[in-house]
Amino acid sequence: MNLRLSEEQKMVQKTIKKFVEKELMPLENEVLRNEREGKPSLPPGKLEELQLKAKEAGFWGINTPAEYGGADLGNVMLAIVYMEVAKTFVPFKFGGSADNILYYANEEQKKKYLIPTINGEKKSCFAMTEPSAGSDTRNIKMTAVKDGDEWVLNGEKTFITGGNEADFVMVIAITDKEKHKESNGREGVTCFIVDREMGWRSEYIHTMGEWGPAGLVFENVRVPEENILGELHKGYSLGLEWIGFARWVVGARAVGAAERLLQMAIDYAKERITFGKPIAERQAIQWQIADSAVEIEAAKWLVLTAAYTLDQGEDNRHLASMAKLFGANMGNRVVDRVLQIHGGMGYTRELPIERWYREARLWRIYDGTDEIQRMIIARNLLKGHVKIGQFI
Repeated sequence: MNLRLSEEQKMVQKTIKKFVEKELMPLENEVLRNEREGKPSLPPGKLEELQLKAKEAGFWGINTPAEYGGADLGNVMLAIVYMEVAKTFVPFKFGGSADNILYYANEEQKKKYLIPTINGEKKSCFAMTEPSAGSDTRNIKMTAVKDGDEWVLNGEKTFITGGNEADFVMVIAITDKEKHKESNGREGVTCFIVDREMGWRSEYIHTMGEWGPAGLVFENVRVPEENILGELHKGYSLGLEWIGFARWVVGARAVGAAERLLQMAIDYAKERITFGKPIAERQAIQWQIADSAVEIEAAKWLVLTAAYTLDQGEDNRHLASMAKLFGANMGNRVVDRVLQIHGGMGYTRELPIERWYREARLWRIYDGTDEIQRMIIARNLLKGHVKIGQFI
């Protein structure tokens, strides 16, 4: 058992940290100003410019297999990268990657969708959530009916990240109502790759944060048989795999943001004078700092364990739920404490704390709510899938 990063991992972390501090953090004031004025966080082309700089620094397709030109650093390293990038709220993601389930594409689909996505020529999104089927993914209503060598899709999806910009969507729809009903939603659904030009449309959803998801509308959208991703009627497992990967990533992002916020609180506490002393000398402030540091460290190791388990080819769903549940709630507690330590200034838009406050509240909802994670964790324990005290 090795609880330390290797020299290679330390080098990658250091390089990513330098990139974030040099290329991303200087843009924070501009991002805040743009968002206050109702403009996009980054001007057109800026994200691609930043991705190119990252590529020149050797970071392209961080978790993409080498056969597709990626670095294939593994999930532990991916978690560390997410933690570092999350130390800024500047919206950025490294180029050269694709959704994990897109690798299930056949050879023709890979040429048409996977490779162009990795190369940055196309943008994708994944759509499973519906107005009446959020965390309860088995309550999907969207249908796909066979008509000759095509499937006709009807229904709506909601809260779809990247849905407004995507060139194509990987969408889950019911293809066999009887199987869907008999299996309690686990069978009878299929994942389709659907180009925007096939007829679906997106509608912007305004939220309390800067995240702008989309509602997707399908009205008699015709999709060729060849655009089925994976197996017919077996799309539910693909949906779970996509969601499962996203869960521990939420925890990683929460850790990175919380570390940055805690450092802000420490720096401010040393400078802010009340009644003749820095507030850093007040026990009330010290305890908030100490509690935050302990919780961040605990969340970090939950995330790294979930990522390591995945790297070993093992089932990490239980650990992913724990990492998301604890990480998301930790992030909410830390940002609340940091705002409290900053007092009125923390509540203003002159500092990014209130922005993080709004963003952090989302972590406890998307990719499975707190309640869903608790249900999963409890079910695994009560049914004996996981034993208390065992090393998972």
